[in-house]
Parts: sequence; structure tokens; C-alpha cells
Amino acid sequence: MKRWENAMRVGFLALSAGLILASLPTASDAQRADNDIFPRSIALQQQGQAAQEAGDLDQAVDFYESALAADPRNRSAIIALAQVARAQGLPGKAIGLYREALVLEPNDIVALTGQGEALADKGALELAREKLTEAQRVCADKCPQVAALEKTISASASKRVVAAEALVPKPVVATVGSANKN
Repeated sequence: MKRWENAMRVGFLALSAGLILASLPTASDAQRADNDIFPRSIALQQQGQAAQEAGDLDQAVDFYESALAADPRNRSAIIALAQVARAQGLPGKAIGLYREALVLEPNDIVALTGQGEALADKGALELAREKLTEAQRVCADKCPQVAALEKTISASASKRVVAAEALVPKPVVATVGSANKN
């Protein structure tokens, strides 16, 4: 009986150690190139793109999130998720997603300008201008993404002025005696 208990304990420890070792990243993961994305992740991303083009943003989000579960380094899927978040009117979420993409590749022009546009959508125009400066540094030639960010910043700046003018309080004049009429 004692032998059986010892065998069970050793077996349990061996199984636990095996599970821990199996969950650690392998050398092949560390040696993969940054643009070497798992094919399953790419296939899921393409399904997400098809759903997004069809206008089914919720389905697109599901596919993009599945693509990231298959390979968290799929920067294109992160950027696509951020674009969907902007389309859904969630600039704060988009900003965070673009930030994740920029961690993977700090000079990604699509992520830089996308984050700048989301910042402008949120009203953070000064930060959006900083992203514009970074994007202009990365893209020395005239990039369409930089032009789109410039347009978004100027459109957001004009909206903000109009919004501020709309908040001017209108004076209320009360006539004497009208307050006590019941």
C-alpha cells in the first residue's frame, strides 16, 4: 500500500512538471521571424476581413480575436480590430489596440496614423498632432495615411470649435411677477 501511494505521488509530480514544461515557449517560437505568422491566424484574419467588408462588425471582431488567440503577434489583426473599434465609435479602445500594434512594430505607419486618427476622434488633438509628427518622420515620402491623419485632425479641430460655440449659455430673463403666478 505504501508503495502504491509513493508511486501516485511521484506520478502526480511528474505529470505536473510535464504540464509546466509543455506550456513554456519553445526555442522554435523564439526563432520565428516577426512577420512569420501562423497560417491559422492569417486564415481567421481573412475571414474577419470578409465579415468587415460585408458590414458584420461583430462577426469580424470574433474572427480577429480568434486570429490573435492563434498568434498574438499578428499585428495586422490587431490593427484590423482597432479599425473596427473606430467604426463602432470606440476611439478609446482603438487607441489601446493601436498601441499594442506599435509595441510589436514602433514604425508601423498604419498603426501610427490610425492611433492619431482615433486620438483626434476622442478630441485629444495635441496627442494626434504628435502622432502626425511621428508618422511624417517614418514616412518621408507623401503617404496617403499621413494625408488622411492631417484631414482627420483638421476636421476634428473644426468640430471642436463648433461644439464650443454651441455651449454658449443663453441668458434667461425673468419678468417681475411671473414667478409668483400660480
